[in-house]
Parts: sequence; C-alpha cells; structure tokens
Amino acid sequence: MTSKIKVDNITDQGGNNMVVKCGTTQTLGTTGVTVALASGASQTGFGRSGAVDWQTTPKTSTFTAVSGEGYFINSGSALTMNLPAGSAGAIVAVSDYARNFATYNFTIQPNGSEKIGGTAGPITANVNGQALTLVYVDSTKGWVNVQNAEDTEVGSTFITATGGTITTVCTNFKVHTFTGPGTFCISQGSGPDAKVDYLVIAGGGAGGSSGGAGGGAGGYRESKTAAVSGCWSASPLVAACGSLGPFSPGPISVTVGAGGAVNPTPGSTGTAGSTGAASVFSSITSAGGGGGGARSSSIGPVTNGGSGGSGGGGSWDIPGTNSASTGGSGNTPPVSPPQGQNGGYGRHNGPTHSVPGGGGGAGGAGDNEGSGGPAGYGTGDGGDGVTSSINGTPTARAGGGGGDTTYGGNGGTGGGGNRRVAGTANTGGGGGGGSDTTPTAAGAGGSGLVIIRYKFQ
Repeated sequence: MTSKIKVDNITDQGGNNMVVKCGTTQTLGTTGVTVALASGASQTGFGRSGAVDWQTTPKTSTFTAVSGEGYFINSGSALTMNLPAGSAGAIVAVSDYARNFATYNFTIQPNGSEKIGGTAGPITANVNGQALTLVYVDSTKGWVNVQNAEDTEVGSTFITATGGTITTVCTNFKVHTFTGPGTFCISQGSGPDAKVDYLVIAGGGAGGSSGGAGGGAGGYRESKTAAVSGCWSASPLVAACGSLGPFSPGPISVTVGAGGAVNPTPGSTGTAGSTGAASVFSSITSAGGGGGGARSSSIGPVTNGGSGGSGGGGSWDIPGTNSASTGGSGNTPPVSPPQGQNGGYGRHNGPTHSVPGGGGGAGGAGDNEGSGGPAGYGTGDGGDGVTSSINGTPTARAGGGGGDTTYGGNGGTGGGGNRRVAGTANTGGGGGGGSDTTPTAAGAGGSGLVIIRYKFQ
C-alpha cells in the first residue's frame, strides 16, 4: 500500500519554511540555508547545467576560482587564475574585460597534478577579447574547454600604446609626451575609438649673431576632437575635428626637431641664425622656425629673416641708408590652420639706435622697427606663442625670439628667448638675437615637442 502526505508547506522545528508551494511555484529551502543532495545521489531537471554565475567585479590580480563562477579579467599586467580542485561537472569561465590578453597574457593554472585538455600544466589565453569556459570531466582529460571565443560584438577597441612619458588625465584619457625622438607603438586599437589628438611643435630658429634679429618659433600644429580626447582648452590654431586615425596596431615614428644652431661671430661681423628642425608625427609635419637675420659687417649688407613655421626677424640695415630688412614669412610651407606668424623687419633708426626685428611666434608676428619704444624706435620683441592644456596643464609654447635692440628684445610668451638668450627647450621658442658691439653670441632655438592624447577606456 502506497502512503501519501498532502501538505502545502513544510517547516522545521524553528518555524522556518523548508518547502513552500505558492501557486505554480514550489520553493525548496530558505534564506541562509544550503540545499544539498546526499553523497552518491544524483539529480535531474534542476540545479546547475553548464552555466556559471558571473561575478561583476573584474579581477585585477591573481586569484583562485570557485566552481560555478565566471570572472571578468581587467589586467594591467600578466596574472594567473588558479583552478579549484576538479570534480565531475565543476565549471569555471573567464572573459577578457580589458581586451588586452595579447599584451598581458592570462595564465590558467590547474590544481596540483590535474590536467587541462588532457595535458598537465597551465594554459595561456593570449587573444584580445578572449573568453573561455572550462568544465571538469574526469582524471583523463581533466578540465575541458567547451567554449573558446574572441569577443566580436564590439566593433571598435580603444588604443593601448607605449612610447614617451605617459600620464593619465581626466580618468579616461592617456597623454604621451615626447621631448626627443621615439616610437608611439600601438598594441591594440581599431575602429572609431582608435584615434588620437596631437600637438606637434618644431624646433625654433636661432637668433642672428651680430645686429641680430630674433629667431622664429617652430611650427605649431594641434588638433582637438572631444570624443577622442575629452574636454580641454586648445590653442587658437587648433584644427577642429582634425584627429588622426583610426590606427591599427603597429609602430609610428616620432621626430622631435632640434632648435636652430647659433652661428657665432661676435663683434661687428655676424651671420644669420640657423633654421630649426621639423617635428613629425604620422602625417603631421611642423616646419622649423626661421633663423634671425644679422649684419654681416659694419659696412656690409644685412640679412633678412628666414622663413619657416614662424619667420625670423630681419636685421638692421647699414647706417644712413634708412632701408629696412625683411622679416621671414611664417606658415612656410602653408597649412591650414596656419602653423605660425611672420617675423618683424629691422632698420638702423638714427645715428645711435639699431632695431632688428623680433621673431614671429605661433600667436603673433614679431615686432617691426618703429612699432614700439621711445621716439618711434622699435622694441624688437618676439611674437607671443599660444596656450594649450592638451597635457592637462595650460602651457604657452612657440614664442618668437627677441632682437638685440636698444629698447626691448624680449622673447614672446611661450619660450621665446630674450636678446642673446636661447629659446626654452621643448617649447619650440625662437632664440634671441646677438650683440653687434660685444662678443656675445645669439641664442639658439628651443627644441620642439610632440604630445599625443587619446581615450583609452
């Protein structure tokens, strides 16, 4: 005879529900209680069936897995997952949250002498976006990978790269600063997220060495796209929507131009300053600043300012001729927006005062003779540079060098050298002009700079 017990609820002696039927739903157990099968018993129709409970806090360091759990791996270095002791039906899964397994390999280590796929020892996940699901079968095969796939639902990946000095700004953006030649090496990146903004400044021109005019600032080129590199204050020369990319993984050479060299022949004889060297990143080239002009002798001709990113100033002319030298042209070769401004012209204005022109800066032309100073004498100041906060800090760069004048000769804001002083390194500032009456050389041009900014997460 078969006996039946007909109840809707079963409680323990403490009054806790052990079995509850409500409508078509029947619940086993209660909060804080584990429902377990006796050793040797089997189950069908309920319980875990090849699925895992995904843990939503990504793992950032080595850890030991728990059967039945899945893990997102957010690695900034190579790390290891230790598998639990194997038992038939145990299951563990992982997914490359940061999509950088190719850079930071992920190791899966079995417990003791247990196997993975029939082989003793660990396995390595080294494909970006890789996901694996491992199930323990038996001692022969051990853990078997039942699902191994690369995440393909993301059509774009952020850039991961090395090179230069790297900083993080505004949480989600990387800045690479190159003060010398190097390589911007991309290990990951594709689609619309693999774009960068840039600041590329060439080396500034040197000042002329006698009756010397100021050197022009190195060419200044900059882009800003908010979606690529966030909100920040760019210079007036910014190329809106001028970001570069999308890039694919691989190396990109970076050239940082040196400042123009001084050609020192102090005294009454001098030579023009040298042009600065170009800076290059990808398809962007900024031209070196033009050298400042010089008086070749006490009675001989003067030299005009050299053309370049910004133009060098022109030297003063032969006493009594009252003719002006020409400042060099900025934005040479021409680009849009312009990469720099013109140098000022010079003149020997009167029997005792010489007024060489100032070098052009990224934001303003160099001073001309007669444009300032007492009694119409020019100051010969360099043109001002421009300010950008692409690296997180508002900084003025690419100022023109000052001419060696009686009433001025100040370098422009942004690294332009005062008369007889070099332009500031890694600003592209022009060098100051040298004296025609004392054995003082002119200032060399300041070296250039390349900054690359992008969203990395």
